[in-house]
Amino acid sequence: MKLLVKKLSIIKQLKIIKSHQEYSKFLHILPCRTIVVTMKGLYFQQNSPGEEISFVFQERENLPDIKDNYVKLQVKACALSWINIKLLSEMKLEKEFFPVGREIAGVVLEVGNKVSFFHPDDEVVGILPLDSEESGLCEIVRIHEHYLVHKPEKVTWTEAAGVIRDGIRSYTALHFLSHLSPGKSVLIMDGASTFGTIAIQLAHHRGAKVISTAYSLEDKEYLERLRPAIVRVIDLSNGKDDVTENCLEETGGIGVDIILDAGVRLYSKNDEPALNLQLLPHKHDIITLLGVGGHWITTEENLQLDPPDSHCLFLKGATVSFLNDEVWNLSNVQQGRYLCILKDVMEKLSTGVFRPLLDEPVPPYDAKVSMEIVQKNQARKKQVIQF
Repeated sequence: MKLLVKKLSIIKQLKIIKSHQEYSKFLHILPCRTIVVTMKGLYFQQNSPGEEISFVFQERENLPDIKDNYVKLQVKACALSWINIKLLSEMKLEKEFFPVGREIAGVVLEVGNKVSFFHPDDEVVGILPLDSEESGLCEIVRIHEHYLVHKPEKVTWTEAAGVIRDGIRSYTALHFLSHLSPGKSVLIMDGASTFGTIAIQLAHHRGAKVISTAYSLEDKEYLERLRPAIVRVIDLSNGKDDVTENCLEETGGIGVDIILDAGVRLYSKNDEPALNLQLLPHKHDIITLLGVGGHWITTEENLQLDPPDSHCLFLKGATVSFLNDEVWNLSNVQQGRYLCILKDVMEKLSTGVFRPLLDEPVPPYDAKVSMEIVQKNQARKKQVIQF
């Protein structure tokens, strides 16, 4: 009877053990050889199309044995990002429960027999692939080594997890889609967002002249405090400033070389019921202020261009590209280039080029509430869960 009580007491203590070393130590003092330890992860559930998704914690058993190129990771921080339900449906990744939290930073606990880049106790950061079965909001996860890079020593866990996705999006938009170079003029819509902040900093680092829009007085004040300074901040909240007029004035009438939008209006203001959509520029305004040979990088996946729009772009020799940062994980052809981006993002974070817009770290038990806020697009700062 005393032995049984001692076993139960030790198993309870296992639930609060944080480090891998302590975990291993406890395994040796138990008489049993096989122990199943359950951990909680956050998942979302959508009962039927059109319904709001709900977030739930679920317990799961130990990870399978780590083999080949996989790494077992102790998660230290996990950043939260909006979930594109439509994309998951189109990729045939629908399931009853889908894992939440993909941008992770942590310590390597164990490596497979074919892993060549990492060793136990290495500090790493990366993004779980779109089809991963793992929830990043879990203490231990399993991930392929080709989705990870080393975390610089002086970068904190929350900074590493909080900047990795926005860094990739910025590189994809400004480097690979628009070929940004010194002296170019760049319009970054909604520059006070977490993504806009990193994009502005990358554009400045490449020697570009940056124009940005603000959707509130607080956003305007934040953008005006950024250093290096933005050449012009266009406040759209008062309904008086016009994006096209301001950009043409700033560029001497020749137009902007690169435009990175945060969504566009496809119809007139009277036909847009949502107030937040009315703050967005119309697609005709974007095309009008785009310079000759310019690049329009859009996040609007349902963009529809009429023949007059296409003709105007043709006359300017301009291009339209769609920003989908998931393409790096959907195709392994560009895996080496993807890893180079991850490494460069971490290097610029370490040297102070990137200064992410982070909220205060959130404990794991508040992850469900934070994720609900993120999914409703109500979070202006990056939400990061810290273990």
